[in-house]
Amino acid sequence: MSPSKIPVAGEISFPGGKSLVILLLLLLQLVLFATPSVCLDFLFNSFTGVTNLTLVKDARVDASVIRMTNDSNQYSYGRAFYPTKVPIAKTASNSSSLSIASFSTSFVFSVLPQIPTSPGFGLAFVLCNTTDPPGALASQYFGLFTNATSPTFFPLVAVEFDTGQNPEFNDIDDNHIGIDLNNIESTFATPAGYYNSTGEFVPVRMRTGQNIRAWIDFDGQNLVFNVTVAPIGVSRPLKPTLSHSVPTIGNYVSPDMYVGFSASKTNWIEAQRVLAWSFSDSGPARELNTTNLPVFEPESSSSSLSGGAIAGIVVGCVVFVVICGGGFYLWWRIQKGKDEEDEEIEDWELEYWPHRFSYEELSSATGEFGKEKLLGSGGFGRVYRGTLPNTTQIAVKCVNHDSKQGLREFMAEISSMGRLQHKNLVQMRGWCRKGNELMLVYDYMPNGSLNRWVFDNPEKLLGWEQRRRILVDVAEGLNYLHHGWDQVVIHRDIKSSNILLDADMRGRLGDFGLAKLYTHGEVPNTTRVVGTLGYLAPELATVAAPTSASDVYSFGVVLLEVACGRRPIETSVAEEEVVLIDWVRDLYAQGRAREAADARIAGEYDEGEMEMVLKLGLACCHPDPQRRPTMKEVVALLLGENPPEAPGKVLSDLVRGGDDFDEAAPLQTSSTRA
Repeated sequence: MSPSKIPVAGEISFPGGKSLVILLLLLLQLVLFATPSVCLDFLFNSFTGVTNLTLVKDARVDASVIRMTNDSNQYSYGRAFYPTKVPIAKTASNSSSLSIASFSTSFVFSVLPQIPTSPGFGLAFVLCNTTDPPGALASQYFGLFTNATSPTFFPLVAVEFDTGQNPEFNDIDDNHIGIDLNNIESTFATPAGYYNSTGEFVPVRMRTGQNIRAWIDFDGQNLVFNVTVAPIGVSRPLKPTLSHSVPTIGNYVSPDMYVGFSASKTNWIEAQRVLAWSFSDSGPARELNTTNLPVFEPESSSSSLSGGAIAGIVVGCVVFVVICGGGFYLWWRIQKGKDEEDEEIEDWELEYWPHRFSYEELSSATGEFGKEKLLGSGGFGRVYRGTLPNTTQIAVKCVNHDSKQGLREFMAEISSMGRLQHKNLVQMRGWCRKGNELMLVYDYMPNGSLNRWVFDNPEKLLGWEQRRRILVDVAEGLNYLHHGWDQVVIHRDIKSSNILLDADMRGRLGDFGLAKLYTHGEVPNTTRVVGTLGYLAPELATVAAPTSASDVYSFGVVLLEVACGRRPIETSVAEEEVVLIDWVRDLYAQGRAREAADARIAGEYDEGEMEMVLKLGLACCHPDPQRRPTMKEVVALLLGENPPEAPGKVLSDLVRGGDDFDEAAPLQTSSTRA
């Protein structure tokens, strides 16, 4: 028997040299499978028979293309997504840093309007963590975004191919590419086109129906988007159309996101189509085969006509021209008569205060009432900015009435108000009538309305001293309306947007469109409730007749909103804080009224003075109109004087459970109470 070999400890014997190689290959394969990576790479040269797409709302596969919207739906939108999510963002296990994956995509699209001059919409390539973004709107929002003025962070990134211009969104033109981060307003945009081999920029109109090729490459390491567009048949340009770094993109991505397209429209028909698509997150997207793609062109009709048909058309056109000419002449004569009637000053117009502007004067001053001169519009008319020949700045309010009788009654009231003279009222300079349209001319207030300087996020926040001075100005103006003229003027629409600021930032009460005149001591008689929600006194719900006390209530709301820096009704706060008056009243009942003050101006005001203003606001907003202070008392308190009659127990009903509450001094600060 031959001696057997005893293996030494730690030694492994292989029957052949190849076994070691096989074992090493198996170990390498195990290592690779132990750390799997998911890559997404797909190619659609056509969408014929394709069923593995997620189609939302009106998006559908139409023959070989994807149609994004439905022509028969007025506010149509549609989305098309690849059904598998793409890994986008990943947080390193050994740090809090976020790494974002790179990707590459290429697609062919076509945008064809039914009417070339109609408003445009376009489409967008989108990454989103859901196929149904919350609050998404149609119209010019691509079926993706909300109309919120302050968008929040949400995993939604889009590259828009916009074929419409909307000044509201600061669009650069009606044919551009932009990067959108959960916001319809692009962070960066550039006109659509491409750079040819000589570096010259060649514009590309995306709204002609022609097939447009787009390339989008995102560099996750440097957070840079490179976007290129060119018509089919043009090789991919070397220089991208748009190259933009987005350092904040980490706030708008999630670990996994859907990729696809979204588009929307209104009642104007615009066919948005996607014809081919490739995508890869592991390298450049695969090349598309664009040779057999369908071509979409505007509808056109042509036919050959016989000689008789042509002769009939010519005769019909001649008859039509004759009829139109006669109709135009008749219309011209009628219109000329109306213009003469409009320009004629009737006897009743001579009763009113003297300065009557001509229509030509105001038309010239406002640039023929052009849109660029429009300051604002509402239920009571439009307001334009104008400049008189002597360089005086004016504001012109245009008011329409259904009849001359209604206009005459309105003029009688407005003419009286035109005689109001006070430094804290917006001064009426004159008027003009054209037909049943009345134009009222006021002093122009260059700093706009008070609400622009207090609410939301103003460019420059109004400090406490300026706010207090403006409140005093408005109180003095309202006191003049109630007590300083030969008639009582009830304003009926006191709110922060009707308080205008002149060049010196002094407050003036404006917009007397709803005002009513009464003789001192007369009982008001009207059955129509008017005003603005949040500022209306509670008694107007049962007794429609406004009084000076209802104006005081509205001014009390203004006192509170200016001191607290928020609107009368806010839906974005806690439930118990929605209604400003109730919230401040609850804090007052707990002895914490000062906590309602605007935190943005903390340290600028004397706390005792702020508490006095808050309590004065509550006193003006007392549910019982008989227990509200008069504007004389309000002015005296704001100026630090002793009012002729102390408001007394105006807040006593607002406090519950306090037997030792001092009803005789409700407007004192807590620091001065015994």
